[in-house]
Amino acid sequence: MLVTAGRFCFSSPFFVFATMASRPPKRIRVPLNGVLLLDKPVGFSSNDALIKAKGLLNAQKAGHTGTLDPFATGVLPLCFGEATKFAQDLLDTDKTYETLIHLGVSTTTGDTEGEVQERKDVNVSLEQIDAVLAQFRGPIKQVPPMYSALKRDGKPLYEYARAGIVLEREARDVTIHSLEFLAYDAPFLRLRVSCSKGTYIRVLGEDIGAALGCGAHLQELRRTQVGHLTLEGCVTLEQLSGTEAAERCTLLAPVDSLLLTFPEVLLSEALAKRFLQGQRLTLSKEGVALPEQGGRVRVYQQPADEMSFRQLLGTAQLHEYGVLAPERLIATAQLI
Repeated sequence: MLVTAGRFCFSSPFFVFATMASRPPKRIRVPLNGVLLLDKPVGFSSNDALIKAKGLLNAQKAGHTGTLDPFATGVLPLCFGEATKFAQDLLDTDKTYETLIHLGVSTTTGDTEGEVQERKDVNVSLEQIDAVLAQFRGPIKQVPPMYSALKRDGKPLYEYARAGIVLEREARDVTIHSLEFLAYDAPFLRLRVSCSKGTYIRVLGEDIGAALGCGAHLQELRRTQVGHLTLEGCVTLEQLSGTEAAERCTLLAPVDSLLLTFPEVLLSEALAKRFLQGQRLTLSKEGVALPEQGGRVRVYQQPADEMSFRQLLGTAQLHEYGVLAPERLIATAQLI
């Protein structure tokens, strides 16, 4: 068995044969725990990419951290095993994208996958672009697109759109933290966008095109950052597939790679046992070193010696007077 801190590999065979010769081989899924930072290729939905990676890793449990459109590429963290407990944190975090906007051409989907609706001449100056971009920086309202996975009466909006039905959608509050001009070679405008959760870059591109008076759609979209996770360290499906089966899980980052922005708290073995039982701990009475600020923290068990690695126990809320309230706990038996 190959072991790395926070993630585990198994060199045992992936397949066993049932006793009855007529039955097909039964695949034994491996209980992997960790995070695969995937550079999603164009043409794959987020779920397609997850299924492919899960199959290559032969993993038992997996989930992705938010939808990335099939025509888009870039950072798609995939969570396996215990890491799935912390996927919501990436759904709620800020994202950064680089996009190429095709001015003068509007499509039904706001990207290259839709049908062309309208074409207009593009006579736009750099001064006009600067003025329009300024309108979209900071808090803005955005109407979700019909071609989206948002649901109405239990059915995703894209199903209504494909049936030719357009429903009214309420505008949502989102924040464009930064909107950076990168290049303009008419009719193509390249931008870098850092935004809050729930922002549709397709809609942003369309709205910019509308403000410029010529319409637009996204020609390219690449996500370069999710929270603190960037393209650096990402692997492609080709790299995963090209790695020996028994070595593929070494490409996974540890479970706590999702939590590195949270302060850490180290507990003794005795306190760790109480924490994993869901008990609130008053650490100010226990001599435990605490972060200066309260709020959400990641919690570890102190290593027994220099040869041991720290065991992630989960996350917690640190309240006044050093009270540590368990939040999401790791099933440590899964990591032994």
